[in-house]
Amino acid sequence: MVDAEDKVAYFQAITGLEDRDLCSDILSAHNWDLELAIASFTANPNSSDDRDDHLSTAAAAGASTSTSTSDIMTPPSSVGPSIVWRLVTLPISVVSGGLGLISGAVGLGVWAVGGILSYSIGMIGLGPQGAHRSPLLQSSPSASEAADFVAAFETEFGQTATAMPRFVSEGFMEALQRSRQEYKLLFVYLHSPDHPDTPLFCHTTLCSQVFSDFVNHNFVSWGGSIRASEGFKMSNSFKASRFPFCALVMAATNQRIALLQQIEGPKTPEEMLSILQRVLEETAPVLVSARLEAEERRNTMRLREEQDAAYRAALEADQARERQRREEQERIERERAEEERKLKEEEEAREREAQEAAEREAALVRRRMEKALSLGAEPEKGPDVTQVLVRFPTGERKDRRFHSSANVQSIYDYVDSLECSNVEKYSLVSNFPRTVFGPEKLSLTLKEAGLHPQASLFVEPN
Repeated sequence: MVDAEDKVAYFQAITGLEDRDLCSDILSAHNWDLELAIASFTANPNSSDDRDDHLSTAAAAGASTSTSTSDIMTPPSSVGPSIVWRLVTLPISVVSGGLGLISGAVGLGVWAVGGILSYSIGMIGLGPQGAHRSPLLQSSPSASEAADFVAAFETEFGQTATAMPRFVSEGFMEALQRSRQEYKLLFVYLHSPDHPDTPLFCHTTLCSQVFSDFVNHNFVSWGGSIRASEGFKMSNSFKASRFPFCALVMAATNQRIALLQQIEGPKTPEEMLSILQRVLEETAPVLVSARLEAEERRNTMRLREEQDAAYRAALEADQARERQRREEQERIERERAEEERKLKEEEEAREREAQEAAEREAALVRRRMEKALSLGAEPEKGPDVTQVLVRFPTGERKDRRFHSSANVQSIYDYVDSLECSNVEKYSLVSNFPRTVFGPEKLSLTLKEAGLHPQASLFVEPN
């Protein structure tokens, strides 16, 4: 029942029905004729109620009808539809042969026929072997076979550079992948070198200018000789019974492909163009839709990337502003702290200076008192008494009497005891003649220093 299960699965994919039993009943009512069941299902698309009634009637009818929808040549038994709606299971060797270029699962969108199919197929299963194989730099065996076929075909049938289908020099799986990426159907040609109809078909049909231009513009083309390994396997997979053999396929699920149209036996260019044109017209709306959806996804992704980039830029700008604000705040705080430190140091300096000034003033007062006490009482006028007049830099004058036997140091003590004397270091000087009474003369008496009986001295700061 593998074929029946495939038909049910494909009928579900085309119709969008989720009830597997209902799909099975509909197919059974049409003698498991997939094309007839699909045509019957889509015959009345006006309303869902009409369709439900139709499904019920079809499921209960239990009878099948036979219709012909194309000019395709059928096998001698004259049974089977022209459009082959079935899933083809590929040999594992064909699938794994494409793993050198396709690693992992490849997402595919299903393309519908006649605007009916808008169903999304999952992933192509490339087998567990592909998950651990790295891409090959050299050509795979299937690609080598394809390249050999292309070279042989060009040598034998190629009339001009463009007057033949541009068969890709790739394995079948790689060609299928290419068609998916380009949103095109895959045109398959299986070449039987020994068949008597092959030379004429290749010369007059495949290599005709109008046919090759049409195929090259609208399809991805893959060809293989049934003498080669992959061509032979694909011939068995398609169950080709007559040659020349052509097919239109698209990717399906797991190791399967959807066979949309197969053409067996010789055809004229006009007949081939008619068949391909019809299939292309039926699939065009969904191919365009798939392309637009992919473009929309790319635009959405690009928009999201642009939005993410804008968000990151805005975030970086905000972070930069926050960092700048923080740095400015830190700078202001540092300046404020530095200003406070300077003010504190200045205040401490003023306090120290005031304290030192107070200490100096106190020391000066003490010294004045000590000096005044050391002088003793001022003597009365007499022959042994010397009158001394002292002039200060401020213009103030002070005079006092000393015993003539007192030394010069006593005059310094007198000056130091006066409040008007704020000079710490000074010398007593006399004029006419100028005499400086420095440290070497402090021990002389006034008489010995020539200051008796009277003298006039100036306070000269040092």
